[in-house]
Amino acid sequence: MTSWPVGYGLLALEEIDSTNEEARRRARAGEPGPLWITATRQTAGRGRRGRVWVAPTGNLSATLLIRPKRSPTDCAQLSFAAALAVADMLSHHTSAHQIRLKWPNDVLVDGRKIAGILLESESGADGLATYLAIGIGINLAAYPDDTEHPATALAALGIVAPAPKDALLDLAGAFAKWYEAWREDGFSALRVAWLSRAFGLGSRIRVRLADGDILGVFRDIDETGALVLGLPGGVTRTIASGDVFFRG
Repeated sequence: MTSWPVGYGLLALEEIDSTNEEARRRARAGEPGPLWITATRQTAGRGRRGRVWVAPTGNLSATLLIRPKRSPTDCAQLSFAAALAVADMLSHHTSAHQIRLKWPNDVLVDGRKIAGILLESESGADGLATYLAIGIGINLAAYPDDTEHPATALAALGIVAPAPKDALLDLAGAFAKWYEAWREDGFSALRVAWLSRAFGLGSRIRVRLADGDILGVFRDIDETGALVLGLPGGVTRTIASGDVFFRG
């Protein structure tokens, strides 16, 4: 049986605008963390780049508030820890379906998105993050059908989906393990584990950037977590942020 990680608090709410927004409010009010915040319903859930995150009842919506005392660039590496934790949680419920991680911070089952991760932080005068909110949404019972990348849910795969509180228990335990590995050994342990589960490594991809799209081959992620894209002529380009699409 998974046990709740020592030293982590839990705030379970019925309804909130956004668990990430609640983490922001509590951080500014002095909450030291680490604190998991979960809600049965979000009225203004959000994903990356300001997108709306739809979370029907029965899905897991949770945010972890922590204070790593690292630079925002270092803190961004914890999206990989979160993705690995989600994969660990999902593996408790299925061995018949392929669980893979899509750069930068999605989790796929059989090639369809089942979870998303959103990191938000604020920096102090010293340049270090004053807090980090790691928002995680997992499709347990249902999934939206109007997403840019095809989605799925555990229930849609014919799996008896766990209750959100049970999924959170597994998730919190798994994240605590990866977080400790990151604090002790840096990004290297996360990088190796993430690459072993990477979706589409070696495939041709399209990366959407702020100034347009770029095509290439997904070669690697570097020591910071940036995507390494192979271009014609043996040239590589390192991309810190973007949306990845796999070509059929």
